[in-house]
Amino acid sequence: MEMKKKINLELRNRAPEEVTELVLDNCLCVNGEIEGLNDTFKELEFLSMANVELSSLARLPSLNKLRKLELSDNIISGGLEVLAEKCPNLTYLNLSGNKIKDLSTVEALMEMKMMKRKRKMKLVHLKDMRKRRRKRKRRMRMRMKMKMKQIQSWEREKRKWVSHT
Repeated sequence: MEMKKKINLELRNRAPEEVTELVLDNCLCVNGEIEGLNDTFKELEFLSMANVELSSLARLPSLNKLRKLELSDNIISGGLEVLAEKCPNLTYLNLSGNKIKDLSTVEALMEMKMMKRKRKMKLVHLKDMRKRRRKRKRRMRMRMKMKMKQIQSWEREKRKWVSHT
C-alpha cells in the first residue's frame, strides 16, 4: 500500500488537524521520499514510519508538536539536519536499522540536543549497528570453530585410515 493511501486510511474520517498519532509502518514510499504528509498535521505528537524504504527526510513537513519519531528499518544515510528545524520538540528518535555509517551524520541532532538541556532527547540509532557487528563477529567465531572441528575430525579420520592400511 502506498503512503498516501495509508495516511487516508489512518485518518478514519478525521481531519488532519485532529490527529495526534500516525502509524505508517510497512507501506511504500515513492522514490524514497515522504508523500501525503503535510503541514495540516499540526497536532501530531507521534509519527511512525518504520520499514517504508525511506531514504530522504527532505519532504518532511513542519511538525512543531512532534515528540516521538520512529524511522527504524529504512535506508536513510544522511540529511538528518532537517529534523532540527522541522521538529523542534522532538524528544525520541529511533533510526536503528538504517544505513548510517558514522557519527558525523548525527552531528546536527547533537546540536539540537544541546539546545534542549531541560529535555533529554533519546537517540537510538547506533544500538542496532553495534548489535550487527557483535552478531557478525559471533558468526565468524562460530564458523571458525566449525572449520577447526571439521579439520580436527578429518585429521583423526585420516590417521585412522592410515593406521589401518
